[in-house]
Amino acid sequence: MLTPSSSVSVPDLALNLGPDPASVPVSVLIPAKNEEKNLPDCLASLLPADEIFVVDSQSCDRSIAIAEAAGAQVVQFHFNGHWPKKKNWALDNLPFRNEWVLIVDCDERIPPELWQEISQVIQNPDFDGYYLNRRVFFLGTWIRHGGKYPDWNLRLFRHRQGRYEDLQTGDIPNTGDNEVHEHVIVPGAVGYLKNDMIHEDFRDLFHWLERHNRYSNWEARVYYNLLTGMGDEGTIGASLWGNAVQRKRFLKKIWVRLPFKPWLRFILFYILQLGFLDGRAGYIYGRLLSQYEYQIGVKLYELRHFKGHLNFKDQPAQPSPQLELKSPQTAPQPQKHG
Repeated sequence: MLTPSSSVSVPDLALNLGPDPASVPVSVLIPAKNEEKNLPDCLASLLPADEIFVVDSQSCDRSIAIAEAAGAQVVQFHFNGHWPKKKNWALDNLPFRNEWVLIVDCDERIPPELWQEISQVIQNPDFDGYYLNRRVFFLGTWIRHGGKYPDWNLRLFRHRQGRYEDLQTGDIPNTGDNEVHEHVIVPGAVGYLKNDMIHEDFRDLFHWLERHNRYSNWEARVYYNLLTGMGDEGTIGASLWGNAVQRKRFLKKIWVRLPFKPWLRFILFYILQLGFLDGRAGYIYGRLLSQYEYQIGVKLYELRHFKGHLNFKDQPAQPSPQLELKSPQTAPQPQKHG
């Protein structure tokens, strides 16, 4: 296994077997940590891929064994707390034998019709990347409304061309070692695929809440950066006239300045964007998004109150209040009269 500090050379890691002539000439990159429940279905959907890398963060469940049994190459990533995080590090260091790379999270699946489309579009020399649309499933239901569909992500690109943007969130603790909602920047032309990928987490709500607790740390820093006027250098940028992701980023700059965001998030998702059409799963999802927005808000307050840092130990120590002890007053002695 290769780690950031390993001395293993690139040729040592690459398999000696040549590519399967029947496979799609794409290298798949999967970031993972303790994903034994999601990995089997994810890997099963990736059988057409010529090459699969699972970049693991010291999993303590059966994730590594599952990945290796499926023929994937497992690489260990040890995060040092600073940029780059897992995906960008992998793009810089892994010995991909294909020009095109596909980023797939463990809770995602690539259906056969999408593979067929991928095999065709990578032959087009005029494009350097493609956006994939995701169908998000929650409690067994496709969340088709509430602004969750379409959900475009640039996941297929020439690996020498694309890197994840840096939103200056690297100094925030407890956000994990993987890029959260950063987007890939590709300098060349990009297209949009017709077929959807599937996003469905087979773990329980405990893990959903745990993950979004980490995400809210990251989002709070993004909100803070937007409110303090940090520029768009090194990011995908924000533009009302840009692509779907850039328009969303533009609207986010307005959103962060609105009051009552937890309530607005639910009203927007459940009523205005018709989330109620997704039944009980849609209602629960909307309530959880409202709670998520509240978490972001209180963590943003913490950031602003402590001038851009979370409340952890490297803040200047505040003097402890001193308890002033006063000696008890001596009761006046009765005067003796002679």
